Amino acid sequence: MARVLISMPEKFLNEIDSVADSENRTRSELIREALRTYMYRSQVRNGKKAVTNAEILDALLG
Repeated sequence: MARVLISMPEKFLNEIDSVADSENRTRSELIREALRTYMYRSQVRNGKKAVTNAEILDALLG
């Protein structure tokens, strides 16, 4: 597995560690899940935008 170095404020890292500890997970597991969730939500938003844009275009052309 590849490793990635990121920078963040110490306070934020402490909050991440607190959540990970409370869920009995590693910091890496928590961050991976957060990124998967972010990417999924982004895809859903972009998909909805595409549908809306297609509907607008259809209304303008139709």
